Amino acid sequence: MKEKWLKNLTPEQKRICYQCGTEPAFRNKYWNLKEIGTYHCICCDQELFSSSSKFDSGSGWPSFTNPISSSLIEEHEDRSFGMLRTEVKCNNCKSHLGHVFDDGPGSRGLRYCINSTSLNFKKKNL
Repeated sequence: MKEKWLKNLTPEQKRICYQCGTEPAFRNKYWNLKEIGTYHCICCDQELFSSSSKFDSGSGWPSFTNPISSSLIEEHEDRSFGMLRTEVKCNNCKSHLGHVFDDGPGSRGLRYCINSTSLNFKKKNL
């Protein structure tokens, strides 16, 4: 099934989404986007995050307080690079999205730090 999604991705999208890569901070497509809409998985087009949960974390990557539904993502322990983090993946296609940290705002205190390259933004028509 993974091959179905891989065939339409750029080499950079493949590196980030299926080799757990990352993109440069402050030099990615959505870190500073303020439009209203939803963020979808670049691989399978599953809706993942709403602009209403996006906030400026100062990290240089798109940051969200929560996904649209917790059932849309998977979280896994990530011990790469000598760190202990929680990796976030799309529940449908298993694409690497980024990581979630416990230093965010709001009642849950979470910051979903997501690679722009793993997302496709769909603007809401008002």
